[in-house]
Amino acid sequence: MIKNRPRQARRAAVQSFLGFTALAALPWSADAQSDRITRFILPNATGSGVDNITRSAQPALTRALGTSVVVENQPGAGGIVGLQALARTPPDGYTLSIVSNNVVIFPSVYSKLPFDVLNDFVPITVIGFTPIVVVINPKVPVSNATELVNWLKSRNGEATVASAGAGTIIHLANEMFLNESGTRARHVPYKGVGPMLTDLIGGHVDFGTAALPSVQAHLRNGNLKAVGIATAERVSAAGDLPTFVEQGLPGYVVEAWFGVMGPKGMPDSEIARVQKAFASAFSEPDLLAAMAKGGNVIKVQSTEYARQYFRAETRKYADLVQRAGIEKQ
Repeated sequence: MIKNRPRQARRAAVQSFLGFTALAALPWSADAQSDRITRFILPNATGSGVDNITRSAQPALTRALGTSVVVENQPGAGGIVGLQALARTPPDGYTLSIVSNNVVIFPSVYSKLPFDVLNDFVPITVIGFTPIVVVINPKVPVSNATELVNWLKSRNGEATVASAGAGTIIHLANEMFLNESGTRARHVPYKGVGPMLTDLIGGHVDFGTAALPSVQAHLRNGNLKAVGIATAERVSAAGDLPTFVEQGLPGYVVEAWFGVMGPKGMPDSEIARVQKAFASAFSEPDLLAAMAKGGNVIKVQSTEYARQYFRAETRKYADLVQRAGIEKQ
């Protein structure tokens, strides 16, 4: 028996080697999850629109990327903390961020940033957009855009308009509405969407704008009323809500878009891999249905489109900030 052990050992080694080479010959699939982890550093608080989208997409992204997906919320300083953390990570394609319009607004509203938005990050794709709605406390005696405009004019600038923070897309959406309607209101900034909605529901502020998914439950239970949606056409998730275009404010169209960024220096191969994974994840029927139910419109774009779009949006909001007279912080 002792003499047979080397022969048995050699036979086992050969069988093991053959088994390994057979497995290695099998085609690799993203469904075969690797030991790597993909981190998403979100410059937004838990419960925000971007956070909800990312967490809803987590299972699909895990399958498409072939890695575990971890979401880290770092919302400090209006989102600057999270973006600064992203800028400092290795550009290996395994630390990314899903961002909103806010990222291209920052250069226009902050005098000093610890990063260069257009040069310290790599736009990878634009995923889609979330409709913006104008919501009011139910005690405000209006039910449509015309009545809101007349009511604001009667208040002579004493009405209050809430935002999720100075310089955010919600703040600029407010300013766009006031500019388009020729009205005035006193701006009340909050540290995030949650506190803003709490005070809107409580009647401490009169009205504001918000992403549709963040207020859908409040609209259903009557805690808030919506007077219109700021899209070019009605959306299926709120089909009974008229657009402002329909209500006589044709220039009031604004979207809260969301896209993917990585730190500068990412290899083209990694950028292509991530973009392809997002296109795959956001084509899954269950995820698309969940996005549509939440009011999100999905249309995953190419990396070249994202690069041009980020630059164009930066210019657009710089012009809007200047016209609205918003001073840099």
